[in-house]
Amino acid sequence: MKTLKNHTLIYDNECPMCTIYSKAFTRCGMLDDNGREAFTEISAANKSSIDYARAKNEIALIDHHSNEVVYGLDSLLLIIGNSFPLLDKIARIQPLYWFFKKLYSFVSYNRKQIIPSGNDHREEACVPDFNLRYRIAYIALVVVFSAYVLSVFTGKMGVNGNHHFWREFAVCIGQIIWQVVFLKAYLKDKIWNYLGNMMTVSLIGTVLLMPALLTNFTPVFYIIYFGMVVLMMFLEHLRRCKLLKLSYLPTLSWMLFRITALACIIWLSF
Repeated sequence: MKTLKNHTLIYDNECPMCTIYSKAFTRCGMLDDNGREAFTEISAANKSSIDYARAKNEIALIDHHSNEVVYGLDSLLLIIGNSFPLLDKIARIQPLYWFFKKLYSFVSYNRKQIIPSGNDHREEACVPDFNLRYRIAYIALVVVFSAYVLSVFTGKMGVNGNHHFWREFAVCIGQIIWQVVFLKAYLKDKIWNYLGNMMTVSLIGTVLLMPALLTNFTPVFYIIYFGMVVLMMFLEHLRRCKLLKLSYLPTLSWMLFRITALACIIWLSF
C-alpha cells in the first residue's frame, strides 16, 4: 500500500465503525502509524485546523503540508485513492459520487442511532447534528425491510399461511405512531433519537430472523425462534434506553404494543 504521509484522520473513537476502518488504514499502511487521532483526544493544533462542528458530521483529514482539510467522503477517497487511483476516479464519476456521498451522510447522521455510546451526552463527544431528512430515510428503510422479512417469517409460522407485507408494514408504522403518541410528552427533545434507536432494535431483530428463512422446519420451531428473537430485542431496547438515560416507560409501552399487535394478528388468523 502507498502511504499517505503527513496526514491525520480525525475519527470518532466512540463509533465502532469509524474505529475499525480508521485502524485498518494505519494497519494496511495507507496512513502513517500516527495518521489518525481520536476526536475526543484531539490536540490543540489539530483542533484549530479543522471546522470542529463539521468534523462531528463528516470525518476530517488534515494535510499538514498545506494545512488544508477535507471532510467526509472526500477524506476517505483521498486515502483510498492514494493507494488505488482507479477506484478514486471511478467513485468520483457522477452519479456514483452523488450516491456515495448520500450514503456516507445517511450512515454518518444516523451512526449514534445505529451504535449508541454511553458517552454521547458529553460536550466533547463526536455526536453529529440532527438531520430530519436522513433520520426519516433511516426509519423508512428499516420499516420496509422489516415488514418484508416479517411477512415471510409469519408465513412460515403458519399465521394465515401467506405472506402479508402490508399487514406487517402497518404494524411497523403503528409501533412508531403508538410510541410517539404515548411518549412524546415524556421524551420531549429525545423523541427522534429514541425513534432512531427503536428502529435499530427492529433492524437487529429482522436480521436475526433472516437465517431461519433459509430453513424449513415446523411452525412450532418458528414460533419458539421468534420468541427468542423478541426477548433479545427486549433486552437491547432496555440497554439503549439506559444509554439514553430513559426510564422503563418506553420499553413497557413498546412491549404493550408488540403484545397487542401479535394478539390481534393471531385472532384475525382464525
